Amino acid sequence: MKFYIVDVFAEAKYQGNQLAVFIPDREINTDEMQQIAKEIHFSETSFILSDKQSDGGYSVKIFTPDIEVPFAGHPTLGTAHIINEIFEGGKAEKIILNLKAGQIPVDIAQDGTMTMSQNQPQFGMFVDNPQATADALSINADDIRTDFPSQWVSTGLESFIVPLKSIDAIERCSVNHPMRQKFIDDYAPCNLLVFCEDQNGDIRVRTFMEDTGFLEDPATGSANGDLAAYLLHYNFFGKSKLNYRVSQGSEMGRPSVLYVNAELNSGIYKIEVGGTSYTVSEGDWK
Repeated sequence: MKFYIVDVFAEAKYQGNQLAVFIPDREINTDEMQQIAKEIHFSETSFILSDKQSDGGYSVKIFTPDIEVPFAGHPTLGTAHIINEIFEGGKAEKIILNLKAGQIPVDIAQDGTMTMSQNQPQFGMFVDNPQATADALSINADDIRTDFPSQWVSTGLESFIVPLKSIDAIERCSVNHPMRQKFIDDYAPCNLLVFCEDQNGDIRVRTFMEDTGFLEDPATGSANGDLAAYLLHYNFFGKSKLNYRVSQGSEMGRPSVLYVNAELNSGIYKIEVGGTSYTVSEGDWK
C-alpha cells in the first residue's frame, strides 16, 4: 500500500496535526486497518478504500490507535488533500468523503485552503461540577467560567466544551490521568475542549483526547466544529454569524491554525472549519 504523511491545519511543514493516509492496493479488513493505526500511533489514520467514487464521494475510514471513528476533522481535510493530489491532479474544487457519519463535503480554494462543512449539532449533558473538570486538567475551579455552561456537543464527533477565564488558565492545563478517567466515568468518554477568547477576538483552544494516554491533540477540526455550534447556541459573541481564527497546539510545539465560519439562521446551523495541509512524506507499507 502507498501511504502519505500529511500535516493538517498547518502554516508550514512540521506544524499542525499529523495524519497518515493509506491507499490500499488489495482487500483489507477492519482489524488490519486498526492494527496499522495502532502501529502508526498518530491521533488518527485514514484509509481511502477506492480511487473510484461512490454516490459522488470517495469512501474513507478513519481510525484512532484504539477505535474506528465516524468522523474527525483533520483526517477529513488531510485525506481530501491527498485525494486531490493523487486522484484529481490538484484541480478539484470540491471533494466529498463518504464517512461513517455520512457524506462530508470539502471545498478547495485556489490558494489550497480546504474547508469542510459539519453536521447539525446535538447538545447534550452539562458538567455541573466545575471541580471535576478542574481536577482532570490540574487547574482551579475558579479558572472555569460559570456565565456560560460546560456542555457535551457533537457535530459528528462529540466533545465537552469548557469555557475558561484566561489565556493563563489555558496554558496551565495539564492532564491528571486518574482524575481525567474519573471525569470520563462520571460523564462520557469523549474529547475535552477548553477555550478562551484572546485580545484579538480570536479563540485559543486546547483539546484533550479520550484515547489511550489522554493525549493532547494539536489541531482538532471536529471539536472546533462543536465549539462553533456552542458559541452560536449561547450567543457568545452576540451575533449569529461568526468568522474567526483558532490557535491550537502551541503548547505541544505543533502550532496550528484553523479558520471557522459559522452561522445560525432560523434554527439551522452552518458550520465550516478550514485550514491548509502539507504532504511531508510518502512510502510503501510492506
